[in-house]
Amino acid sequence: MTTTTPDTQRVRHPILKILGGIALALLLLILFWSWDWFVPLVNSKATALLHRKTTIAHLHVHLGRVTTIKVDDLRIEQPKTFEKEKDQFAQAKSVTVSVDVWSYLWHRTLHLPLIALEQPTADIIALKNSLNNYTFTEDGKPAKTPTKQDASSSTSLPDIGELRITDGNLHVKYDPLQADMQVAVQTTPPQGNDRGTLHLQAKGRYAQQPITARFIGGALLSFVADKEPYPVDLTVQNGPTTATLKGDVVHPMSFAGAHLKLHFAGPDMSLLYPLTGVPIPRTPAYSIIGNLDYSQNHILFKDFEGKMGTSDIGGTIELDPHQKPMNVQADLHSRQVNLVDLGGFIGAKPTKTAAEKKQDAKNKTVLPDTPINIPRLNAINAHVTYHGAHIENKQLPLDNIDTEFFITNGAIDLKRLNFAVGHGTLASSATLKPDGSLFDTNARIDFARIDLARVMQATTNSKARGIIGGHMTLKAKGNSIASLMAAGNGGLTLVLDQGGDITAILPNIMGLQLGNAILTALGLPSHTDIKCFIADMPLKNGIVSTNTLLLETGEARTLGRGTINFKTNTLDYSLTTRAQNPTIASLPGAFNITGAIKSPTVLPGAEILGRAAAAAGLGFVFPPLALLPTIQLGVGDDSRCARAVQAVNDNPAAGIAPGSLSHAVGTKSSVAPASKPHATSNPKKTSGKASAPKPHEGRMTPAEVRAAWDAKLKKQGKN
Repeated sequence: MTTTTPDTQRVRHPILKILGGIALALLLLILFWSWDWFVPLVNSKATALLHRKTTIAHLHVHLGRVTTIKVDDLRIEQPKTFEKEKDQFAQAKSVTVSVDVWSYLWHRTLHLPLIALEQPTADIIALKNSLNNYTFTEDGKPAKTPTKQDASSSTSLPDIGELRITDGNLHVKYDPLQADMQVAVQTTPPQGNDRGTLHLQAKGRYAQQPITARFIGGALLSFVADKEPYPVDLTVQNGPTTATLKGDVVHPMSFAGAHLKLHFAGPDMSLLYPLTGVPIPRTPAYSIIGNLDYSQNHILFKDFEGKMGTSDIGGTIELDPHQKPMNVQADLHSRQVNLVDLGGFIGAKPTKTAAEKKQDAKNKTVLPDTPINIPRLNAINAHVTYHGAHIENKQLPLDNIDTEFFITNGAIDLKRLNFAVGHGTLASSATLKPDGSLFDTNARIDFARIDLARVMQATTNSKARGIIGGHMTLKAKGNSIASLMAAGNGGLTLVLDQGGDITAILPNIMGLQLGNAILTALGLPSHTDIKCFIADMPLKNGIVSTNTLLLETGEARTLGRGTINFKTNTLDYSLTTRAQNPTIASLPGAFNITGAIKSPTVLPGAEILGRAAAAAGLGFVFPPLALLPTIQLGVGDDSRCARAVQAVNDNPAAGIAPGSLSHAVGTKSSVAPASKPHATSNPKKTSGKASAPKPHEGRMTPAEVRAAWDAKLKKQGKN
């Protein structure tokens, strides 16, 4: 039996007192404990971390296996560089975070079952000088670019179960894109395996245009962490442009790809530049739909189809936005295309107003003087191919279009711009290098076996016929077709073979009044057939002169000389017609065409000065044999023009051989006709008609034609 002595009682009494005191203290601490005691510490740590004053009003902690931490009245002020802004950088009525403590203690994984933001707001600002208020660095200093070692050593994101946002609102002001909008943010709670959805509603201005947007996607955390495809449903109305994007994104954070259907429509594709970053010339109204995919390096808009004006358009466009400037590869096609719809790609407006048409009529320039306006060439490097299988345009006789061009560091290299015209081809190439507001231009156009009947029926409903061949070169600096020609060097060599009825051609080409006046001055019989027309006219410093101008019919030969001045838009030209057949009555002599190109005057000319002067106009304009390659490649090696050139050189109607002095036989300064290898000694066969050429006489093999053609173009290029 143990007995308690008074000493033992004295020993236990202090222990009981101590234990009782501790118990009482714990009870009092539990009864009066406030987590708000830690608010100053939280404010201090958050301010240091975010580099801007951060405060909370209250702190609540509910301990347990899953511990919940809640702060009330969170306020984050603007950094010092934005302290004049009237709104806080961010604030929220409350922020709640739940932490799975058991998971962290036993598995060392940070699992946050819930992050909830109640009535959060934020004021996001970026200025044009790259300064922004959402980079959390020391005031005024840019964010440090992380090294690969930093990236590899950074901690992974925690496992977050739900991000809940109630009545959120963002104000976004992004000056580089001229954007200023309000964005309402709301989430829906998870249901079963569905982690919920994210809803955004935006309204404001973007690229100086009003914008509204609606986005419904998977939960924000699904975008960051889930391996399942992330659903996307976006509708944007930016000014008159509408875009929708629907589908899903595969592993968004690893750029694994997407299955998205993109549809956009509007009155002008050039308005897409702020949305896409890709400069596009002006176009008519359009509606395009296709598949959008992406990887770490490329954005791919593939297999798209749609309408642009009255044309259909389709193909694939690939972008690499990481290169500076952006790299664009486009492979485009149309089944049926109206060239009017492509006018913006060469600086023209898709449609002209009545006032603009009236202004064009008053303009004294005969060529378009609208500045070439290819926008923002330095914004991209591009390689574009385009093929239009069938051209629909009542005003143009073209059948299809095939083109390829490069844009590199602001320069355009047009590899080809080819049109089919029946069995013929209109082929062109050019380079345009920007020089301030001008383009340093080098261009070439080749005409091969183009059917005049197709051209005239499409433009004037005329029954004219014939085959056109030749080429044109231009080297100049300017910003419009008119300014390029006014400063240009190059020339035009054009051949019309078997041209048909002259009365069906001239009035339609030159205008009814001028064409009829020239027909009268020529004195040719009504409905005379053009056997051959040749023009070889060099261009130097904006002035066209004449090497050769020959119009040959069955009855007469017309030769021309003079200049066309594209600097002053005036011409000074004279034509002389002489009968080839002695049975035909004498035709009028020379006449002059002078004045403004748009409205010239036709007057008698050299006939007043006498027949000798008129004959003098025939000596230096005979078509040289050097034109045979152009003729044979342009209209065919067995053409009337090829034979006419040979005949004119062998037996000139004026009795003066090429190379002789240009004076008629019998005048004071005349020189006897030079003998020619093909001329016959029989005077009956040289009385005025051309000798009939023997088989293959004067003709060249295809290899000779190509060699002569290349030599001629090379010589022109040097000049």
